[in-house]
Amino acid sequence: MRRALVTGGSGTIGEAICRRLASAGRYVYVHANTGRAPADRLASEIVAAGGSASAVAFDVTDPDATGAAIAGILADGPIEILINNAGIHDDAVMPGMRQNQWAHVIDVSLNGFFNVTQPLLMPMMRGRWGRIVNISSVAAIAGNRGQTNYAAAKAGLHGATRALALELASRGITVNAVAPGIIASPMVDQVFDAEQIARMVPMKRAGTPEEVAELVQFLASEQAGYISAQIISINGAMI
Repeated sequence: MRRALVTGGSGTIGEAICRRLASAGRYVYVHANTGRAPADRLASEIVAAGGSASAVAFDVTDPDATGAAIAGILADGPIEILINNAGIHDDAVMPGMRQNQWAHVIDVSLNGFFNVTQPLLMPMMRGRWGRIVNISSVAAIAGNRGQTNYAAAKAGLHGATRALALELASRGITVNAVAPGIIASPMVDQVFDAEQIARMVPMKRAGTPEEVAELVQFLASEQAGYISAQIISINGAMI
């Protein structure tokens, strides 16, 4: 059974990804930061449905805490599927953005990516099989007012995706990014109504977390072994 780690696994998109990977027969580590209870709940629900999962909690921006948690996970064997889904928003137009707003968003998306991914690579390389999928955003491709920090962080993840894919290609490991557009979630529901979404999205609706999860599951599958270094949008034809 291949083992998967999903950072930010207790969030809306992360939860859908965890459930889909588990339904495909993967052992899933559901990651959370401070809010471990939702990760525990999700792992229990996956197990109750016949899947295999457990919860882990650590701050991806803390190298020492992340390293210790990863070491514990690796004690049971390599992680073969890594979904870097952890990320945060802290929106403000650039003229009014505080330095800590910039730094924290960058820290979670980019330093968090490094802190989690780097210690998993050598065990993955020794197995000569792996799938890394980085969850990005349409904001990294098209930009978005009030999200200069978020767009910069996710665009940086695109560069890291392409470079790491080149480094790992000969070892049977693929690295791709998925860039969702407007995806239904409690947060999106607070920001956009159906009329606004219809104006913004040619398909006239928000995407679903399950649609994102299906794409991620395919990229994490054996069948996607020749797809690497790609930034794949899922946004209802927004761009």
